[in-house]
Amino acid sequence: MSPESPPLIDIADAWKVYHLGEVQVPAVRGASLRVMPGEFVAITGPSGSGKSTFMHLLGCLDRLSSGTYRFEERPIHQLSKLELARLRNQRIGFVFQSFNLLSRTTIVDNVALPLLYQGIKKRERRRRACEMLERLGLGDRLRHHSNQLSGGQQQRVAIARALVTQPAMLLADEPTGNLDTKTSHEIMTLFQALNRDDGITIVLVTHEVDIAGYARRHVAFRDGLIVQDVMQATAA
Repeated sequence: MSPESPPLIDIADAWKVYHLGEVQVPAVRGASLRVMPGEFVAITGPSGSGKSTFMHLLGCLDRLSSGTYRFEERPIHQLSKLELARLRNQRIGFVFQSFNLLSRTTIVDNVALPLLYQGIKKRERRRRACEMLERLGLGDRLRHHSNQLSGGQQQRVAIARALVTQPAMLLADEPTGNLDTKTSHEIMTLFQALNRDDGITIVLVTHEVDIAGYARRHVAFRDGLIVQDVMQATAA
């Protein structure tokens, strides 16, 4: 990353307003954020603070009510539904609290699924999926189904699935919410390694302060507003 690199994320004066009958409920109120390639950012805030809504906006899962959003310099707020779906599949990797794996399918097929939507042939899909799983320490579990794995292993499968398309950004929503303390530490250490060694841009949404401590930058939401944006020392 050079000093002249454009931001990966450039969202300005972002508003998201939900209409409940005649009542307007602003979930995000004029938030602006720039994230450079290779950053590791934690977004925190209490329930109802707007952080989850903001995550959906960043992940192109929802649209702005007003404001602008550029991802890799593309005007996201102007794209069609089809263009947004293609961008999500090719440029953004998602990791969720609930893993969202297919339980009756091998972990190789779970990881290969995003490549199927890209039209990549079966042999190449399997090759890439196996390579990613081996890299994340699951090379001896390739024939297992996801329901035969521990929670930590399932989350590694979900991370492999998110990374197999070589996305520009990994967006993780409460990725340790279903894990015990030891396993949470292992997963967050893995995120740190992916960011440090591979330069993968990671945006992490969490309500846990200790989990946010693994990131290099901390953005805090309250009442739909960004109230803090600081660099921080990371957890070892």
